[in-house]
Amino acid sequence: MVAGAALLFLMALTVLDVALRGLRHPIVGTYELVGYAGALVIGFSLPLAAKSRSHIYVDVLVARLPRVARDSIAVLTRLLVLALFVIIGWNLVKYGLDLRRNGEVSLTLQIPFYPFAFGLALCSFVQCLVSVGEIVSIAGGQRE
Repeated sequence: MVAGAALLFLMALTVLDVALRGLRHPIVGTYELVGYAGALVIGFSLPLAAKSRSHIYVDVLVARLPRVARDSIAVLTRLLVLALFVIIGWNLVKYGLDLRRNGEVSLTLQIPFYPFAFGLALCSFVQCLVSVGEIVSIAGGQRE
């Protein structure tokens, strides 16, 4: 829902800004708002995309392997994804704390950066839960 709302906002803002530029009244801070909305779209859509398997999945070679090998590769890749997103989430939390401590804000609109870092950290940790769920499903023989 957050990603969808951010995408809708991003599209409306872009269309409105282009229309108003023709009238010589562009929206101030559009570049910043588009950047924030883009981060929200990507971050908040990632766990759902992984859960629904709507990302690109190339299995030309893996599909020819025996079931045990396919499951092993699937678990290994999920473990790598889990490790990656734990690292990303942890670093985003640390970065968000630094941003909050230093009072970092955007240049034009003075919007604080840290809530976005914390939001993306949350998305990273939700992605970790999705990966754990997939590992449990694969180990139970329900997926792949």
